[in-house]
Amino acid sequence: MHMTNDNRKIYYLLDQMHGDAHCELNYDTPFELLIAVVLSAQCTDKRVNAVTDELFKTASTPEAFVRMPLEELERRIFSCGFYHNKARAIKEISASVLEMGGMPNTREGLMKLRGVGRKTANVVYSVAYGGNAIAVDTHVFRVANRLGVVNARTPEQTEEQLMKAFDENMWSRLHHLLIFHGRYVCHSQRPDCAKCELRPMCKHYKSSIESK
Repeated sequence: MHMTNDNRKIYYLLDQMHGDAHCELNYDTPFELLIAVVLSAQCTDKRVNAVTDELFKTASTPEAFVRMPLEELERRIFSCGFYHNKARAIKEISASVLEMGGMPNTREGLMKLRGVGRKTANVVYSVAYGGNAIAVDTHVFRVANRLGVVNARTPEQTEEQLMKAFDENMWSRLHHLLIFHGRYVCHSQRPDCAKCELRPMCKHYKSSIESK
């Protein structure tokens, strides 16, 4: 599908607004990033980084997490929320990595790990391995739909439509740009439209003006 001039303009405006957009999770290895992404569900990156700063000093490999007692892991990640589920997921993923003989470096390989879904696989594939992928979190879903770049009801539909709307070499960067825009400008409750350079092209903004 041919990329429209509007979408090209949206990309470049986002890039101007969020030139420093990047993954805000701290990690040294692809495996550490995978663990950090698991912990980041329903939790801020800042909180995850505070937890992993200590956690990775004790355990930073699949072997170490397999050995760590579940109760200890739960205690260490408690403040990230949903610690029962996250601790079980980390144990499952770690065992799975060992069974596969190491960390997979493709999206398909990552999705074969027990407990790793498409969004998590996309983040690790894109950020740790430099692959082209769009991971759709709540920010990406909200901003892409508000802008009118997609008209989607699910993260899967959002990813599919974004991949068609933008050139493949833009996907990974776009993922970070949309996250930063959602995190710092296009908030879920009170979007800061006055600060947004995308106003003239934004479906949500146009409809909010028309409804006044």
